[in-house]
Amino acid sequence: MRVLLVEDEAKLAALVARGLSEHGDVVDVVGTGGEAVSSAREGAYDVVLLDVRLPDIDGFRVCRRLREERVWTPVLMMTARTAVSDRITGLDSGADDYLAKPFAFQELLARMRALARRGPVPRPVELEAGDLRFDPAGRRVWRGATEVSLSARELALLEAFMRRPGQVLTRDQLLDLAWGGQREVASNVVDVYVRHLRDKIDRPFGTTTLHTVRGLGYRFSGEPG
Repeated sequence: MRVLLVEDEAKLAALVARGLSEHGDVVDVVGTGGEAVSSAREGAYDVVLLDVRLPDIDGFRVCRRLREERVWTPVLMMTARTAVSDRITGLDSGADDYLAKPFAFQELLARMRALARRGPVPRPVELEAGDLRFDPAGRRVWRGATEVSLSARELALLEAFMRRPGQVLTRDQLLDLAWGGQREVASNVVDVYVRHLRDKIDRPFGTTTLHTVRGLGYRFSGEPG
């Protein structure tokens, strides 16, 4: 395997790199988050071994940046930060696995083999409309390079629109799609959340993708106007 090892502790990096090399892997070692992003973006690696505590940007931010740039190389985080909240943060940042320090070298090899068995990494399905991008799995939205923070309900409503570009959706249809048809929810709540969406994904960027169709409902356009 071709491995990118991101570790700022020189002794540990040398130890792991030597072990991997003796195992037959080709290893590139970098010690900062910035170098990690640059190397992973430019190199065709089979796996990235990523420390969390780095001197510039931490491993969580490195992983998020790689996924934002659509670098889908499997990432195995190696860190002494083993609290449940840290593991959740790592996985939600886009990591594929999490290995606690100190670790047995044979376990590291086994986890790398497990990642390799998954085969080529598929490009995650994302919804796109112009420069608006929605990652349903990660529940994240971007307008161009700017990430937009949306509530869970706003995300559900946006997903309903983006999966049906150009269609006129009534309030009742949107209630079914984004609220699961909850009968106790009034249909005018849809209007409130459409306004919230416009205030976040359209107006700050001087564009319009959510259109009101009088007497019917709303339509999401694939290209901003």
